[in-house]
Order: sequence, then structure tokens, then C-alpha cells
Amino acid sequence: MRLPVMPPVLPMLAKSVAEVPMNHFAFEPKWDGFRSIVFRDGDEVEIGSRNARPMTRYFPEVVEAIKTNLPARCVVDGELVVPDSSGKRLEFETLQQRIHPADSRVRLLAEQTPAHLVAFDLLALGDRSLLAEPFAERRRTLEEALADARSPVHVTPATTDREIALRWFDEFEGAGLDGVVAKPLDVTYQPDKRVMFKVKHVRTADCVVAGYRVHKTEDRAIGSLLLGLYDANGDLANIGVVGALPMTQRRALFEELQPLVTTFEEHPWNWAMEELGTRTPRHSESSRWSAGKDLTFVPLRPERVIEVRYDHMEGARLRHTAQFVRWRPDRDPRSCTYEQLEEPVTYDLAEILESRRKPKRP
Repeated sequence: MRLPVMPPVLPMLAKSVAEVPMNHFAFEPKWDGFRSIVFRDGDEVEIGSRNARPMTRYFPEVVEAIKTNLPARCVVDGELVVPDSSGKRLEFETLQQRIHPADSRVRLLAEQTPAHLVAFDLLALGDRSLLAEPFAERRRTLEEALADARSPVHVTPATTDREIALRWFDEFEGAGLDGVVAKPLDVTYQPDKRVMFKVKHVRTADCVVAGYRVHKTEDRAIGSLLLGLYDANGDLANIGVVGALPMTQRRALFEELQPLVTTFEEHPWNWAMEELGTRTPRHSESSRWSAGKDLTFVPLRPERVIEVRYDHMEGARLRHTAQFVRWRPDRDPRSCTYEQLEEPVTYDLAEILESRRKPKRP
């Protein structure tokens, strides 16, 4: 492989901001998948992860699509995504399952849950490096280079109209997208630098604290709090965790929660319920993304309620780790149900991926 931009390359990053910025930006949907830098030199293809780790072997169907749809020599920044079985919404949990050590399993998943590549930046084309070019030029060149690309390779929609970006922020969440990214029109490509901006959906929910994990470095400090919500059957379902607490708060919480420690026989997440299909923290123990981590927990009587901040749900669980907001001593734990969660309006993913509109160019 002899490209003007050679692997590994770390992707350019974005800072989180509260509002979609104004003036001299290109706006794009924020895709919820695996960030990837794709290198192609003829029949040689490499796909690098967010951390510059090789992912090529896990996505053989994408490799073939790259050979069919991308220029013969290029470096593209994009996102690997997997739609659900209906094709109307992204499904990150299914995408995670694509990282598997067995070649036979990789080939099977490539057929059953094929991935798509959504391109949103161009780092090199032929013998030309575009790293020093402003984004407006890179975007123009990307559109021209991938003008004939067909599914499963796509060019992300982009606009310089803030009103359109605000509409995308609201509408596209229904297709499983994450928010909006704003790119300064004159910014050069700066690997591993936060020179873009991202606006993500943020919500709050009142959850039951049903357990904790001990901190990895201190036995008398909280590592994370396990959260639950009551479902329509009255069962307490595990939806995720709260982390990123200051160490002083972790230690104080450990002491504060000791009176609530109970046994599994008296806990709604008793391991015996695994036979009945109730979701418990152990459903995630086999995740390859958590390899080597101790996912056991200390059960607590489900008597305390916490308000957390989250972006969105992935099925019945939080997509990302929640953030602590405050304790809610005024809430009855039994009132913490799924009904409180805001549901985004449904939006067809295919309309975004297959759109051949000519949005207002940067």
C-alpha cells in the first residue's frame, strides 16, 4: 500500500456543545456506529478503528463494497453502521456482535447482519493528500469521488443551513442517529484533535438503584451504580449504570449504601431468574467488549431513586453510561417505569442512507 496518507491514522474529533452552532459551518447527522478510517490501494483495503486498530477482517462484505464503490486509491473517513431487520433504524448492539474471533462466525454475520459504510470526509485521493485542504474542499471532492457509489456505501447528507440541521437533529433520532455534527468550513483535517463540534440528545430519567460494583482500585469505593426501571409486568429490568463519579463521592456512597446491601435470594435480579429470561446485569457478562472485566455486583434493596442524564436508549437499555444528576428521595421506586422515557418520532433510516438529494453544499 503506497498512499499519500498511510495507516494508522487517528480520526479528527469533536467537542460536545449544548446547541447547534451558527455561521460558517457544514452540518451532518451524527451516526451511531464504529468510526472508521478506510484505506484503499487497488485490491488492498484496510479499515482502521477509532483507536487505529485493524477491523478489516470483521467486515468482509464492506471490504468488497469498498472495492466496488470507492476510487482505486483513496483514504476515507466514515462510520460503519448496521440497520435492524426492518432496515428502518440503526442497531448498535447488533453492530457490536460483528467483532468475533471465529472466521466462520464473521462470515455468517456478514451475511445475516451486513454493515454499511457512511463516508463523511476524504483524506486522500490518488497521489493527492487532502489533509491540508479546508473541509469545504474535502467535502466537494468527496461528493465527486463517490458520485456513483451505491449501497452499502453512502455519502452522509450535509448542509450549511442551520434550520435544516435543527430539523435533522429532531427527525433523524427516530432512525437511531445520535445528533448533529458541525464542521468549520475552513478547518483542515487534524487527526486526534477536537476541532469539530457535536450536539447530542440529552434526557433525564428517575431510576431505581438496585446494586453497585466495587471500584477497581479501592475495595471501599463505588465503581458504578446499577440502574433499574419497572416494566409493564412489574419486573425490575436492568437498564445500565452510572459512572464517572468523583472519588470522594465514590467513597461516601460506599458507606451510605451499606445498610441497603441484601442477598440475591431477596433481590429481583436473583440469578435463578436467568432461566425465566429476566434481564439482569449478567446478560452483558459475555460481551467481547467487556472481556476480562468483573461484571458481578453487590445487590441492594431497591429502595433509593436517582435522577440520571442519558442520551438515548438501545432497545430496553441505555446506549451509553448515564451521568449522575441528583438523588430523588421524593420518588417512590415503584413509580420509576419505562413510561417516563421519551420516545423519538420514527424516521426511516433508508431515506437517509439512500437519499440522492442535492443538499446545500458546504
